[in-house]
Parts: sequence; C-alpha cells; structure tokens
Amino acid sequence: DELIKELGGLHNFMQWHGPLLTDSGGFQVFSLSDTRKIDDDGVTFKSHLDGSRHRFTPERSVAIQENLGADIIMAFDECPPSDDYDYVKKSLTRTHPWLERSLAAKTRADQALFGIVQGGIFPDLREESGRFVTDLDLPGYAIGGLAVGESKPQMHAMLDVLQPILPQDKPRYLMGVGAPEDLVNGVMRGVDIFDCVLPTRLARHGSVFVLGGRLNLRNARFSRDPKPIDSQCSCTTCQQFSRAYLRHLVKANEILGHILLSTHNIHFLINLMAQMREAIRQGTLAQFGADFLQHYS
Repeated sequence: DELIKELGGLHNFMQWHGPLLTDSGGFQVFSLSDTRKIDDDGVTFKSHLDGSRHRFTPERSVAIQENLGADIIMAFDECPPSDDYDYVKKSLTRTHPWLERSLAAKTRADQALFGIVQGGIFPDLREESGRFVTDLDLPGYAIGGLAVGESKPQMHAMLDVLQPILPQDKPRYLMGVGAPEDLVNGVMRGVDIFDCVLPTRLARHGSVFVLGGRLNLRNARFSRDPKPIDSQCSCTTCQQFSRAYLRHLVKANEILGHILLSTHNIHFLINLMAQMREAIRQGTLAQFGADFLQHYS
C-alpha cells in the first residue's frame, strides 16, 4: 500500500478514473480460516505465500485503504460462518466495535466509508446489526456474510429482513454476489451495488453469460460454430469473434481468450444493470425481473 501511495494511489496506478472500491480484508481473513487467529482487537494471520505473520486491526485496515485511495472503503469486520447462531451472535460484539474504530481511524474526507451488516442467516441478528450500522448515519451500507455457502432462499430472506431497515436514500452494497440471477433478485430487494470475481473466473474456464443462462465454450459442439457468443450483444468480443475462434483460444489456454470472454461477461452484467435502472425509471422492475428469471437458468 505504501508503494501505491507513492505512485499516486490506485486511480493513477491503474489509469482508471472511474469509481473504485476496496474491501477491508474481513472476507479475506474468513477465507484464511486455517492460518488466522481472531481476537477482540484484530486478526493475526500467516501469509499463504511465505508463512510470514501479519496483524490486521480496524486502524491498520483503514490506513491501508487510505493509502490505496479508492472512492469507497469498507469498515473492518468479521465474516463468520453463516449458520452457527452462537458464533455469529458473538462475532457481532467484535464487528460493531470494529466499525466504530474504523470510523475513528478515518482521516480522508474524500473517501466514503461503508459499514458492513453481518448476522449470518438469522433474521434477529441481521436486524440487530442493520439497526446498529444505520444508527451511525454512514454514506452507504454493505451487506456482508452472504454468498458464503447458504442457499439462495436464505440469502433472499436476509435481504428481505434488511430492506425496510436500511435507508432508501443511501446506497446498499451486497458483497461478493455477481451471478445474473442474483443481481436481479438483489435489485428487486433494494440492492444498488454488487462486486464479484464470477464473470472473470467463469471466463478463465471458458464459460460465458447469455440470456438463456451460460455457454461452456469448451464444448466440442462450438468447434465449428461461426456465430458470435450472442448475436444481440454489442460488446467487442461478440462484434468481432466467432464461438469457434474463442473456443480455440480457450482450449489453447491463450490469455487473449480470458480477456475476450471476460470482456463479454462484464459487458453482459453492466448491460443487465442498465436494463434494471431503466425498468426502475419506467416502474416495471417487477415485470422485468420475473421475465428475466423465467428465461435465465
């Protein structure tokens, strides 16, 4: 993070002048469950690269994110296993003070710090966390601890619990969710922002989004297919390249294949969000969502 700061922050480093968001490290700690130790002050973990020990606290997390210079930063939180009631309840006694410490540590006025609502799959804990976080009157609110193994109906139920609690005039961010059907279900439940590795991860494995679901371009049936991924798609991949050529790139493990398929998948999701924004303006979101979910599988 010091190097990024020296080079002018992420915007300059990447030459990307659109919005940027950084996470606090809470989910990454969750994913390192075999090599970390959590206490009320913070987290100690071992690097998966060289075994070196590192210490994360709310203050350290905010300092790193301020050095990186994203527009939206996250409060440090614990992302607990979603189905252990006693543990999830105990973890809120860490996550909520960590949010207050994150706020106290923040020094940059040009960054928006979002608080993270936790609570697993338990309505009473989600409501408790939602009310605590919203009482702090933050610029936006993240919903964490979902898409970590629970069922889709359980995820939707937690969003339903939070919909009347989180302010309607501030952005709501569902963390780690990126499947098209999940975006539609999320927006229909009041979510505004999503992030996920899914479109690029699928692309690396030869899978692409289309209106009817997904296509796996590794399938031999595409080896002589001259059509684009989607003839109605305006992305550069669909405008220039055939399924046969894209399959060749994927099978040859060419980095260009990953780039072209990622371009298509990200375009698909951006276009889907644009369609939902228009449906909201027209007052037809419920019908749009029902039609999309009926045809997407």
